[in-house]
Formats: sequence, structure tokens, C-alpha cells
Amino acid sequence: MYSRTVYTMLEETAIAFPDKPALQQPVGNGQYRAYTWSQVRDTVQWIAVGLRTIGVEPGDMIALQSETRAEFYVADLGVMSTGAIAAALYTALPLAEQAHALRACEAKVVLVENPKVMRGLQTALQEAADQRKWILLTGEAEGVLTLAELIAAGKKQLDQEPNGFEHIRASFDDNATAVLYMTSGATGEPKMGLVTHKALVTNVDMTPYVLPLTPDDCTVAFLPSAHIAQRVVSELMPARTGCCVWFSEGLSKLPNELRTIRPTFFLSPPRVWERMYSSITAEIRKRPAPIRKMFYLALGMGSKAAKLRREGKPVPAYIASSLKFFDALMFSKIRERMGGRLRVPISGAAPLGKDLAEFFEAIGMPLMEGYGLTEGGVTNFNPIQRPKPGSIGKVLPGIELKIADDGELLIKSPANFSGYYKDPAATAAVLRDSWLATGDIASVDVEGYYYITGRKKELIVASNGKKIYPTRVEGLFKTEPLINQVLLIGDKLPYVTALFTLNAAHAESLKGMEEWKGRQPSEVVLAAPVVAEVQKAVSRANKQLASFEQI
Repeated sequence: MYSRTVYTMLEETAIAFPDKPALQQPVGNGQYRAYTWSQVRDTVQWIAVGLRTIGVEPGDMIALQSETRAEFYVADLGVMSTGAIAAALYTALPLAEQAHALRACEAKVVLVENPKVMRGLQTALQEAADQRKWILLTGEAEGVLTLAELIAAGKKQLDQEPNGFEHIRASFDDNATAVLYMTSGATGEPKMGLVTHKALVTNVDMTPYVLPLTPDDCTVAFLPSAHIAQRVVSELMPARTGCCVWFSEGLSKLPNELRTIRPTFFLSPPRVWERMYSSITAEIRKRPAPIRKMFYLALGMGSKAAKLRREGKPVPAYIASSLKFFDALMFSKIRERMGGRLRVPISGAAPLGKDLAEFFEAIGMPLMEGYGLTEGGVTNFNPIQRPKPGSIGKVLPGIELKIADDGELLIKSPANFSGYYKDPAATAAVLRDSWLATGDIASVDVEGYYYITGRKKELIVASNGKKIYPTRVEGLFKTEPLINQVLLIGDKLPYVTALFTLNAAHAESLKGMEEWKGRQPSEVVLAAPVVAEVQKAVSRANKQLASFEQI
């Protein structure tokens, strides 16, 4: 029986487009190291064989700790191509939490970005006898294998045994687990989801039905590769279609990279679109009144034209001609910030605000929102020809959706995950009679567009796609005598806000509060010493949190 794995998908692309650019890794001073698809395939083979030479077997857990870069891509694909399980860590988390994830997934080998991070992880592990093998993706350290040395070992082995990689391919099939995702889980607590080659490839094979991408398309990758949206859309989808991936040097350089690289499709969480919108509106507010008036007139016309197109109605000639003028004068300049070639701007990883979507649609750059989750892959996407702001789009081919009596969205799909790592109870809680319970509340309109209207699980998803567990953060304040209760606010927002209720009696006992004793609690809690003490409590908590969790 033919077994189509992640490597098979890569191999097909390398055969079809061997000399097409595949990956572009920045090396400094505006220069890039380029890989063709045939070079990516060969490198992945060498890594897969090299991993076998150091004792990696099918089913072994291999952790990857790295920012999104070319070395991560080839290492990730190499791990999957040797039959092992690729478990990427979230680099934004504190090292202590990353170390906890390493222990929990029982990683046998750790591919780590550089010596500094390796030493930090080893310290955080606090293990006298570390049995793991460490491999450096960049840099060198005494006694530690580098990715270059691993590749050289694989190359040497293949020179001695030309059929060595074919033997590796034959040692597992598409039912083997390819990826372990660190995930919130559909029930709210952090879990580890297992996804097979078959599930990944089946999901990526749906791409041509919704995204008409070719090897002449390109994107800029900057999201963490531990996230399913980045892994599927910006790593595996290009490997399936032959698109070129340019790697960003960081958020601070992303605006300039977009203008110079000029991507044709681009995945970003809502936060990037929010920043772009804020920048545009801030600039407009500084302009003279006639220009502001003209801009808002143009925006109104663009919104009206977009609404008519969504309804399948013709756009009146006077609006069309006016928009042609406004587009040349204003809107095209805005789109130039994204390079001017962007055909498919994608918003993912967190819910997109309807107002924001309508703004970008009005300026001629409609954002394509979809829906997916670790446990079910990508299930929905807005049609490029007719997206609906506020909707997650239509269901992808081969996937079944239904809405339970309580409004919860359920998924039956060949892309569904296999279950949570060593957690059968949690798996059974979300996989019910082949249907995946998402924890999200949904609705569907008469045209088959789905909408997420709420969530059952207690989880904050910030507008940058980061997941925050309120009970964990709120629990850090339990030992603060001044604070009675705390409520976090941050869903779909770029930051976390906390609402506190305070212990008025303790507040009065603070140093400098003599003149406030006996006053109304509403006055006491606003006194400068009290506000300062609350800020100290917040600062103490923030020191224990990742940057995106901090209040």
C-alpha cells in the first residue's frame, strides 16, 4: 500500500521544481543564504540518516528549540523523515517552562538554536545526569554535536550505504506520529497533541482547493514554529506547493522586510494587522482636515463597494470610478507597505475583529480568516473570491462539521489528531465517536460560512495568538494580603489587564496611610501608597510570567 508521508510530499516538490528557491535565511547585512527545493530534500535526507547514526529510532521523541529559521525547517523535516516525532518548544516561554516541557515529552534528543540557550535549558532542567543528546543548530560548544556535523555524518553514511535512506523510509508508514504539539488542549490545561503523517499530509493536500499557490509565490515567516498555524501554513504548505519562504530577522525588521521581499501570501495573527491599522489611522489624524475628510470619504465608498460585492450586487459606476481615483491616491500606498504584491493576506492564530476585517476589505486588501486547532488541523477558510468579515469561512473539502445542541463546534476529519500524549482521559474527553469537541461555540449562515461566537473553555487568546491561562496567573496573587480577588481581561486584545478587589483593612495598615484611616473604601484603594503596593504585587507576579502573559 502506498504510504504518503511528509517526506514524500517534499520529495514530489523537489522532483517537480528542483531549482526553484525554497528557503531564504538571513545571514546579516541584508544578505540571505538560499536553498533550492532539491537542496532542502537532500539536506533533510542527510539529517534523517544522521539521526539514525546517533541512535534515533522510529517513534523516538526529538525536541526542537529554535526561533523560526531555515535550520529549524530542515531539522524539523529531517526528524519527521527519520520516523521520529518532532516536538517544538515555545521559545517565548521562560526556560523553566521549556525545561518542564522537555521532561514531560521525554525527549531523547534536543536540537537547540545556540550554545547560550542550550546552557540555559540545561541549568533549568536541574538534572545531575542528563541522558539526552544535544545538537546545536547554530554555533559551537565543546563536546556538543552541531547540525553541520550531523549532516556530514548522514552524508558519509549514505556514501557507504546508498540505499540507507530508502531503508529508513521503509521502517515506518503514514500512520506514524510526525509531530507533538504543545497545546492548550480543548479543555483548557496545557497538553501535548500527537499528529500523524497521514493527518498532516491530508490537511496540506487541501491547499490547492482554497489557495491557488505556485512556486512563483513567496511568503515571510516570523511566527513561532511550535504553533500549528505556522507549521502548516508557512512550513508544510510551501513544501507541498513549492512556494519560497523568506525568514524574518525579527518583528522590528518585519515592516521593511515586507516592503523589500514583497510576499504574495502572508500569515499573521491579528496583532500585526492591528498595528498596521493603528499606524495608518494615527498618520491620518495628523493630516490637514481636507485630507482627513477625503480619506474617510474614500473609506466609506470602499466599504459600500465591498458590501455590494459580498451581496453579489453590481457596484455603481460612480463608486467604481471614484474608488479607482482613491485607490491610486491613497489605498495603493497603504498596500505598498506590504510590498504591493500581496494576493492572500491571512489572519490566523487568534480571532480577527470584524471592524478590522472590514477596514482592510475597504482599502482593497481583504484579510482571509480561517479556523483551525492543534487537535483538528485547519478546517475552514474564507473563499478568496468572496470572504466575509467576521467569518472563519467555509469548511474545507473532506471535513465534516456539526454544531451540537449546546452550540459547540464538532469536527470529523482525516486531519484530526491521534490524542494527547500519555493522557487517555483527556483524549476521550474531546474525541467522542470520531467527532472532535473543539470547545468553541459556533454558528453557520445559509451560505455555509461559519462564525465563532464564544468558547466553552476558560482560556484567553491574545490578539497575537498567544494562549494565556487565567487561573495560573491569578493564582500568583493568592499570597498577596492586599489583594482579595483578581480577574484577567485579554481575549482578542494585545495585552493583559487585571481587575482587582482589595482588602481595605490591610490597605489602611500600609506605611503612609495614616491620613486615610477611617475613610470610605473607595477612597482608600485609590491612595498613592495602596496603588504603589498593588503595582509591586503585579511586578512580583510579572517576574514569574512570560512577556505575553504579563499584566
